[in-house]
Amino acid sequence: MKQKYLEQYRRLGLKIGYYRKLKGLTQEQLAEAIDKNLAFIGAVEAPNVNRTVSLDTLFDIAEVLEIPPYKLLQDD
Repeated sequence: MKQKYLEQYRRLGLKIGYYRKLKGLTQEQLAEAIDKNLAFIGAVEAPNVNRTVSLDTLFDIAEVLEIPPYKLLQDD
């Protein structure tokens, strides 16, 4: 992960957590739905952990959360 993208990954994780909670899913439910383990989702959502996400995974998450993928990348 490039140092210059750390903040974007942090915001991405926070957005995933926000939309997951809005959908009423636990981290475990989201992890199961995208065929990842709980530790992966926990690391992605944790603001102090640097974890990358592939585009395939991003698309899978957006599909489960029933939102367009750009919502996870959009700066508000």
